[in-house]
Amino acid sequence: MAAAAQLGSLQEEATCSICLEYFKDPVMIDCGHNFCRSCITQSWEGRDENFPCPQCRETSRRKKLRPNRQLGNMVEIAKQLHPSPEKPQGENLCEKHDENLRLFCAEDQRMICLSCWESKEHKTHSASRVEEAAEEHKVKLQDWLRLLKKKEEYILESKVKEEKEYKMIRDKLTAEKQKIESEFDKLLQLLKENEQRLHRRLEEMEKKITMVENANITKLSNQITSLNALITEIEKKCEAPAWELLKDIRSTLSRCNNVKIQCPDVMQIYKVMVTLDPGTAHPQLILSEGQRRVRWTDTAQPLPDTPRRFTFYCVLGSEGFTSGRHYWEVQLLQEGVVWHVGVAAESVNRKGGFTWSPEEGVWAVRGAKGQYSALTSPETRLSPREKPHKLGVYLDYEGGRLSLYNADSRELLYTFLQAPFTKRLYPYFLPGKGAELRLL
Repeated sequence: MAAAAQLGSLQEEATCSICLEYFKDPVMIDCGHNFCRSCITQSWEGRDENFPCPQCRETSRRKKLRPNRQLGNMVEIAKQLHPSPEKPQGENLCEKHDENLRLFCAEDQRMICLSCWESKEHKTHSASRVEEAAEEHKVKLQDWLRLLKKKEEYILESKVKEEKEYKMIRDKLTAEKQKIESEFDKLLQLLKENEQRLHRRLEEMEKKITMVENANITKLSNQITSLNALITEIEKKCEAPAWELLKDIRSTLSRCNNVKIQCPDVMQIYKVMVTLDPGTAHPQLILSEGQRRVRWTDTAQPLPDTPRRFTFYCVLGSEGFTSGRHYWEVQLLQEGVVWHVGVAAESVNRKGGFTWSPEEGVWAVRGAKGQYSALTSPETRLSPREKPHKLGVYLDYEGGRLSLYNADSRELLYTFLQAPFTKRLYPYFLPGKGAELRLL
């Protein structure tokens, strides 16, 4: 192998860089490079001055060719050892000049032959031997190789880190999904339990309504029977002679006077929780902590005078009604000088004096020193059979009816009848001097 390498070096030294064959009549030019006489003469053809070396590009002012007999002898020895030098094959040949690609053009970054280097295209370009350029670019490629490997290492680390991050996110999502499913299972169970509880309540209410219905129907049927008997008796007396008409007249009139319409128990079904709205209360009205009691006091509280607050001894319930049936009860703890119980429209005048009546947006019953009246226009005097200590208020919004009862005896005190209500209605209370009311 060493001998083959030496033979290759000998052949390379005995080869003309222009024709790529063994030197024929080798000559040396001023720069020291050797060429075939015919090759260098042809290369300088047409030049009168500045003769360049085809290999190193050094120029000579004169065309001087010195025969190199020693190189010629060496060529003869090389020929005996190997008849002809190996010509470059395939990719090592210039496609344009069919010459060996011995140089590397730095500007164009490609390999060129000596003829390319002498052409106008590369004449001003710097070039180096392929082997030198390969070593130089090998260093650059190795530098790039180290940098790329570092980048690859960084990307691999980033990939592993990202995979861990996404795995952690997926684990969190899985845990959150399981948590949501568990919460929904609990909610479904809770809803199912609520559904069963509501069904039981509805069944109990249905039983209670049936019992109340039967009791009320029986009670009303008995009242109708009694009234029919009394009506028949009175009709007969009216047609009888005078002496018979006046017979037992005191008993007959007493029975007529004792006929009272009672509140049906079914209204308890519509009972609602009513609380007082402190934002509407007159400054001289004191409300309890739970907003369920109100009493009059002779000392006004330092409260802001807002558009919602009354300038006389009134207070409204916190929640208004625009539909449905509703029932609530009010206990008269202290009647005082005067009290009102009923409903008021949201648009009722809250400043200055006005006449309490449905036309003003108030439907209520008043008690004053043992006298009772419905606040109609004009007022309607009431004569309850018993003094009421607890009032029941029944509102049928769509039916346009408001009825007030003695909640203890179920006696109807008064019913306001009109077309269906059109405005929001609030529970209405007026505890006058010395009065105190409690919602039940």
